[in-house]
Amino acid sequence: MVNRAWNVLNFRVGLVRGILEAGHELYVAVPPDSDAARLRALGCHVLALPMDNGGTRPHHDLLLLWRLRGLMRKVRPDALLGFTAKPNIYGSIAARWTGVPVINNIAGLGATFIREGLLTRIVRILYRAALKRSRVVFFQNPDDQRLFVETRLVREAQTRLLPGSGVDLDRFSPRPLPSDHGSTCRFLFLGRMLYDKGVAEFVEAARMLREALPDTRFCLLGIIDPDNPAAIPPEQIARWVSDGAIEYLGSADDVRPHVAAADCVVLPSYREGTPRSLLEAAAMARPIVTTDVAGCREVVRDGDNGLLCAARDAAGLAAAMRRVAQMSAADRSAMGRRGRLRAERDFDERLVVDAYLRALAQIQSTRRGPSSPATSLRA
Repeated sequence: MVNRAWNVLNFRVGLVRGILEAGHELYVAVPPDSDAARLRALGCHVLALPMDNGGTRPHHDLLLLWRLRGLMRKVRPDALLGFTAKPNIYGSIAARWTGVPVINNIAGLGATFIREGLLTRIVRILYRAALKRSRVVFFQNPDDQRLFVETRLVREAQTRLLPGSGVDLDRFSPRPLPSDHGSTCRFLFLGRMLYDKGVAEFVEAARMLREALPDTRFCLLGIIDPDNPAAIPPEQIARWVSDGAIEYLGSADDVRPHVAAADCVVLPSYREGTPRSLLEAAAMARPIVTTDVAGCREVVRDGDNGLLCAARDAAGLAAAMRRVAQMSAADRSAMGRRGRLRAERDFDERLVVDAYLRALAQIQSTRRGPSSPATSLRA
């Protein structure tokens, strides 16, 4: 269960293929949109599940619970895999009502946990109720895992740590840096156009560096996400472009050409699970500038495969970007190669697939019993 098909197609294709190749049958409950056909092409059964992704209206969430209960009874899956907040919370509650084992993935805590308030307290209560009976709760960084355990949202014995969503090391292969061939340095912000991703700080840092580094390019690549409370309006992005602060490249189904054209990938986020954009950048041997926050610090070792700076600090970000711009092309290439080695060692997508297959095998074994014949698992 996911909040949009885009989530599967961008972050979980390797997991989908791994589950299907293991002989399981996979249903995806997702709000209907134009990407559903691409899920079917992967071999998934698609179940239309209308969902108010960004809303906080109780009657909409109660309707979602009712629909989920009906889907569980119709499909009778052996396991539910939940991703993002509403699928994790309401999917887990509906699964408990219908006796379906659950594997959750806390892929990041988002704006609700970045800004403490009444909504944060409500979400924590809902998580505690939802995750109580989950078989496995995967986390993408130790900070989120520790937070959920210490606030008693989940028992430590339920938790497992994943290397983010992993990265396909064959698809995201190393590429030479453009500056190796004498071009000017190019910084690429890669992520959704959200204030919480540090987009405004990236733009301000670009302004600070323009005078000292006039030939340097500063580019934004990512979707505009109007359903998110931290969304940056298109009009604001247009103003930044017209001011000459940055270039906006729009969005792309395949980010590899854009990463290949960059000398450094930047993500000054306030908090992450483990950002896929940084894993892809590391796999393609790109130096990284990111913030010293949960999720981002798991990918970058300061001074080794990139540089860390404080969150919400445009001046600190500008200083780190200036250091990268003033490095020799050879030093930037060496930093990128160390990132590739780190991706190969710690973030291979197969590690994630194997962890899920082990969890599914444990559920299958428990439900089958020691003397029952093997059966196909419907997840």
